[in-house]
Amino acid sequence: MRTEDQYLKFVRWNDEDGAYVGYCPDLFPYGGVCHGDNEETTYHQLCVLVREEVEQLQQEGKTLPVSGTRPMREAVLA
Repeated sequence: MRTEDQYLKFVRWNDEDGAYVGYCPDLFPYGGVCHGDNEETTYHQLCVLVREEVEQLQQEGKTLPVSGTRPMREAVLA
């Protein structure tokens, strides 16, 4: 697994922006970091930004943020 794969990345439509917006809360907690006309292009942009951010933090010798955002709650088995 690549280091950047540990971080939740998602894209959703934003009516206010009139575009798809890409998010990665653990690396970019301030909100969306890229916009696009379709989900696929926006997700690709987001993946590139996450990879670049991880590489930059590693090159600077900084500690990577802990991956804490989960895509859904833990399932409780009955």
